[in-house]
Amino acid sequence: MDRKIRVVQYGVGKMSVYTMRYVYEKGGEIVGAIDVNPDVIGKDIGEIMGCEPKGVKVVSAEEAEKVLKETKPDIAIVTTMSLLSDVEDALMLCAKVGVNAITTCEEAFYPWNSNPQLTKKIDETAKQTGCTITGSGYQDIYWGELITAIAGSTQTIKKIKGSSSYNVEEYGIALAKAHGAGLSLEDFEKEVASADKISDAERQEIINAGNYAPSYMWNVNGWLCSKLGLTVENQTQKCVPQTYKEDIQSSTLGMTVKAGMATGMSAVVTTTTKEGITIESECIGKVYSKEDFDKNEWTIEGEPNTTLVINRPATVELTCATVVNRIPDVINSEPGYVTTEKMGELKYRIKPLNEYVK
Repeated sequence: MDRKIRVVQYGVGKMSVYTMRYVYEKGGEIVGAIDVNPDVIGKDIGEIMGCEPKGVKVVSAEEAEKVLKETKPDIAIVTTMSLLSDVEDALMLCAKVGVNAITTCEEAFYPWNSNPQLTKKIDETAKQTGCTITGSGYQDIYWGELITAIAGSTQTIKKIKGSSSYNVEEYGIALAKAHGAGLSLEDFEKEVASADKISDAERQEIINAGNYAPSYMWNVNGWLCSKLGLTVENQTQKCVPQTYKEDIQSSTLGMTVKAGMATGMSAVVTTTTKEGITIESECIGKVYSKEDFDKNEWTIEGEPNTTLVINRPATVELTCATVVNRIPDVINSEPGYVTTEKMGELKYRIKPLNEYVK
């Protein structure tokens, strides 16, 4: 492509401060910005980024279709919510008008195993208009490609076991609430944990109806199985509240999480496959105490055993850099809802993004 890649930023919160800057630094340009928050609507994106004015003002989501049609972007970056149903309007709009889209929505990483009907709907619309929709972020590498790369150097695999922790304070209120942060243990049991105390048949019925609320690892396990060519036999999920011995102030929730209340949750997803390989992955999202820090640890059990540990990853920045580096892959991809394991290896972009577009 012989011009700058044109990007619309859909969702102008904490993550967009990085995605927008990274787009500019990689030789692209922001041509539109959309949000629902009245506190940012009307602001120049430069003010949000903490730099000089860029001549692009944030507009209401009610004007999203108008912005997409008038600016004709090559891609939209959607950084809003964590469930596919929550970003349905944004992704369906992009699919409808034929604009490629990449989202940090965690379920969007591999939604075929948690909301197949909505994914199919987006897929069919995107194919009709010739655009590509996908989900990416931190999990693309640190819960995905790193693990499958290690698998490629392993003779036999019996089990893949992973654990990753992150501070919900860094991702906004929607994510914090989805993790049960701030709830009493009784309310956590009712609102979060009880959803997974059901039979496999009941869960599948909820999934088919588009009403399932997966933990992040539910979709990661699906992505890993797809990438590794594994056939899923059974998959279960269990959510356990996390607590702390002292009160913790949460700026995101705007409250003090009292000692003994849920600071967040641990979600463990176990997948068994016909090939005999089990994947057991855990994500721990909570309001951090002063002792906590991000950690990512994966072990492949087999011949040989291999463990990968990454302490204190800059999860927010890594998420945003991954999304921006994926932009050429999305534009180059075939139309439809295409998950990233089908896009090939994620590469560092040393040249402007447009130079990687076919």
